Amino acid sequence: MKHYNYIFTGTGLAALLTVYEMILSNKIEDKTILLIDSDAKKTNDRTWCFWDDSNRLEEIISKKWDATLFADENFRKKLDIQPYHYKMIQGLDLYEFIFNQISKHQNIHFLQEKVIDFSDLGNHCLVKTEETSFTCNKVFNSIFNLTLVTSQKKYPLLQQHFIGWFIKSKEPVFDENTATFMDFSVNQKGNTRFMYVLPISKNEALLEYTLFSKDLLSKNEYEDEIELYIKNLGITEYEIVEKEQGNIPMTSYPFWENNSKNIINIGSSGGWTKASTGFTFKNVTKKSKQLVKFLETESDFTKFHKKDKFWFYDLLFIDVLFQDNSIGSELFSGLFKDENSGLILKFLDEETSLFEDLKVILKCPKAPFMKALFSRVF
Repeated sequence: MKHYNYIFTGTGLAALLTVYEMILSNKIEDKTILLIDSDAKKTNDRTWCFWDDSNRLEEIISKKWDATLFADENFRKKLDIQPYHYKMIQGLDLYEFIFNQISKHQNIHFLQEKVIDFSDLGNHCLVKTEETSFTCNKVFNSIFNLTLVTSQKKYPLLQQHFIGWFIKSKEPVFDENTATFMDFSVNQKGNTRFMYVLPISKNEALLEYTLFSKDLLSKNEYEDEIELYIKNLGITEYEIVEKEQGNIPMTSYPFWENNSKNIINIGSSGGWTKASTGFTFKNVTKKSKQLVKFLETESDFTKFHKKDKFWFYDLLFIDVLFQDNSIGSELFSGLFKDENSGLILKFLDEETSLFEDLKVILKCPKAPFMKALFSRVF
């Protein structure tokens, strides 16, 4: 049975960025690393967007915007997001970039097989695929276990679910310098629903119909709303170039409590997704850096995660939306209507002081959050 120092079960965003950080650290040449996934990561299956003020991964940024737009049924506001840029990375570009980096290191290997089990045996771990078994010192798991969340009631689960169309239109209707961050002017239908628009040129854009809610829709419901939105933009002729869809868990469930000394859950499986927004890329970037730094001095994965005030803020936010899913537009509009957009993004990046937190929190409706706070405390 072959032995590795590190095995990654699943090669999602968290696994790939963690391996990339390991490569950048220049401290893993004496470590053997195996990545296992049933997906070869050869297709452009998703798009990641994030705000950032650095040059990180600049070589694979496919588009960036200096401004974003927020809208609901009552107002439209162009957001000044300085010092940030809003950036897009295509899934296939990231996969090719990371795997190109991996190919330069003979100690890092990829295996296209399905993982069926892994366990911590104390002094080492055992990983089983449908065809093979391996031992290792440490497991980095990014295979999401939905049962962990759905089998309990203490931490509610919402889902950020969407279908997106990348289109080319006859009419030049898009502002290629401004990304539509959230457009809540679409019919809410008792949920938190918005359109997300990423323009590449005046005639090209990715449009995603997105919900933060408990339940998924039928495929036709998403696509009917995209068609209606396109029509309302004044587009009469267009071509659908690509489609994508996704479902991101939004929960404050403490996934890290399932870590063991030698097994750590990463990505959505480890609670690395920002619970209140479903944004993943920026959080995973930070967590992967922290994890690689952690490994320089520590070996017990149960010590990695620390709860903070932002976890509690997200917990209350999910509680509020879970109890009344119709008020999402009101909550986000309260944040972006009058407040400094850069401060909101800094808050969502979990980089604000307590004074700055209060400035943001006081923009939210008081009653639902006080009710959620009371329920959590008592």
